[in-house]
Order: sequence, then structure tokens, then C-alpha cells
Amino acid sequence: MIPVLVLNAGSSSLKYQLIDMDDRSVTASGLVERIGEDAGRLEHRTPDTEPLVEEGKIPDHGAALDRVLAAFERTGGLAEAPFVVGHRVVHGGDRFSGPTVVDDDVLAEIRDLVPLAPLHNPANIAGIEVARSRFPDTPQVAVFDTAFHASMPPRAWRYALPRALADRLQVRRYGFHGASHAYVARQAAEHLGRPLAELDLVTLHLGNGASATAVAGGRSVDTSMGLTPLGGLVMGTRSGDLDPGIIAHLHREGGLDLDEIDGVLNKESGLKGLAGSNDLREVHRRADAGDADAVEALEVFCYRIRCTVGAYAAALGRLDAVVFTAGIGENDADVRARVCGGLAVLGVRLDEARNAARSREVRTISSDDSAVAVLVVPTDEELEIAEQSLAVVRANG
Repeated sequence: MIPVLVLNAGSSSLKYQLIDMDDRSVTASGLVERIGEDAGRLEHRTPDTEPLVEEGKIPDHGAALDRVLAAFERTGGLAEAPFVVGHRVVHGGDRFSGPTVVDDDVLAEIRDLVPLAPLHNPANIAGIEVARSRFPDTPQVAVFDTAFHASMPPRAWRYALPRALADRLQVRRYGFHGASHAYVARQAAEHLGRPLAELDLVTLHLGNGASATAVAGGRSVDTSMGLTPLGGLVMGTRSGDLDPGIIAHLHREGGLDLDEIDGVLNKESGLKGLAGSNDLREVHRRADAGDADAVEALEVFCYRIRCTVGAYAAALGRLDAVVFTAGIGENDADVRARVCGGLAVLGVRLDEARNAARSREVRTISSDDSAVAVLVVPTDEELEIAEQSLAVVRANG
């Protein structure tokens, strides 16, 4: 058994998986919620057993990991320290272009990047610090959401701002969901039976957060999210792309200060702003009941995705496959049909029966005569983090 522990620390949560890399199986997983609040909660799951649920105050991430380790002692699965601990880190700036073994200098650099991801990197740092203290002899590896997109050329990542100002403040397109886009691109190539190096793909990670990536030969050449995860597609509560002048307009005419504008764009916009709910299942229910706002929200959501696929097909110069993944992409046949319905000009033809069928397997949902394959590929970001973490540790001896 080669146990790799994957940690994804949020500001008040700690998600984890223990993966046996001998056979890529998940031996345990769980989530600690409401860290720092009065009523914390741990749910620890192992295959073929009832979840272990504990409630009570969990003051910080250190206490959260101690609860997790105690759960392992009760249920088995981690008899000794893991071979490596892999950490999801949201922002690596332009400093990290791949998975990196964490030492004091690397941790300091991640801390320097906090201004680029003030809501995410501090929690990721807390997870790393706690794991280092609990497993002092175990390699810790940071896997960055942004790293997969480090291959973008300047024409894709540079904004048309004064060069000196943008360079000084590190303002550029970074992109996110990198582990997911990398994983599903590889899985798509395997499913198609073709080398990834020969494929041009558009991968669509559609969940409460949503992003699209143009993948040429396994490398990201453009992506929809930008300096932050706010840009690009319409999302659950995030606006996606909009005219930058709107920010000044909201301040001058609406009387909102910058913090209020930031809150509106990140927490009150997207599907929630358009239809009153960030849960697309609820938006569908309201649309089916005749709610005009919900009907329009669905149209806006799918239209933006469709336009992005068309733009990325032009950027790639050709298109071999469109790949849907994440919660909405994997499970919402209506969204997939709406997106693909406007892509006939690219040679996309969807098979209605294949699209409607539900499965947890990688599958083709386009018709046999479609010039472009359309795939559904369930993502596994934790496995991708484990794979990258193990590979970099082995490469470093």
C-alpha cells in the first residue's frame, strides 16, 4: 500500500481523502465543517461502512486534523504516517508551474501570494502547517490550481493594462480548476484511444464555480477564469465576465463601496442574482414552473458557455472534442444539450439518447457522425493531486 493523504483546506472546512496509489482506490474520505464555530461537524467515510459522524466545537485546523487522525484510529486505513501529503493550493501566481515539495521557502512564497487569493491561500497555508506539524517526516506537496495554466502564451494571459503597473501588481490571467482540467483531458484521450499530444480539446468544468479551458496537445493555451476565480463563465453566485466600467458605475451611481461591490460580484450574482438560487436544480424547477427569470438565467448560463467553446475552437484552430465535467457538466443533460445545440456550425452533433443516459463512467454522448466528439468525463481532483504529489516526490528521490 502506498497511502497518499490529500487535503483541501477551506477557511472553515477540511476536506480529505486517503488514496492507496497501488490501485488508485479511496480507502477513506471525509469532511470537517464549521471549523472555528460552536457546532463543528466531522463526517468520516470508509468503503462499505456507515459514515462516522461527530459533532462538537472544533476550534482550528489543527484540532480538525486531530479529529481526522482519531477517526482513522477508530476505523483503520492509516496505520502509520502517509507516504506523502498532497495539498490543494488555489493560487501559485507565476512562481509555481507544477507540483512543488513544500519547505520553509516555498511556504513563504505561498504566503506572499495571499493578496492574489485572500479567501483561499490563507486556509491552504493553515492546512500545510498543520500537516507538517503532525507528520514532520512526511513530504508535503503543494498542487496549485493555477499551475496547469502556466503554459498559456502571453497573448492569452496578458491584459491590455499599462505594462509596468500590471507587472508590478502581478495582474494577469492565471486560471483555476487546473487539476480538474488536466485530469479530464488525460481521461478523454484515453477514452478516445488517441495520444493526448495529438488532441485539441475544450474542457468545461461546470459546477457552482465554472471554467472552460482550451487544451492543445495536453497543454492549457487559454482559460476563462482570470486574475481571480471571478472571471469567465456565469457561475452559481459569481458574475463571470462583465464590462469593467460596471464597477465604477456601481460605486458612483449605486453608492456601493469596493467591499460591497466585491460581495455583490462574488456572492450575489451569477445564477443567484439572475434567478434567486445558485442551485441549478432549483433554477430548472422554477423554469419548468414558468418562472421567466429562471428561464432567462438558463439561457444566459448556457449561451456564455457555448460562445466560449466557439471562441476556443477558433483559438485552437480545430476541435477534436468537447469535454463536460464537474457537478453540472456530469449530471445535467439539459445544459449539455443547450450548449451543444448551438455548435452545429463546428460539426457538433449530440445523440439525444446517449446524452440522457446517466452513468458514472467516461462516455461519448455525440452521434457517430459528429465531426467533434462530445464526452462526459467524471472529474477526480483528489486523485489528480495524489498522482502529481507522488510523482514529484519520486522524481526528487
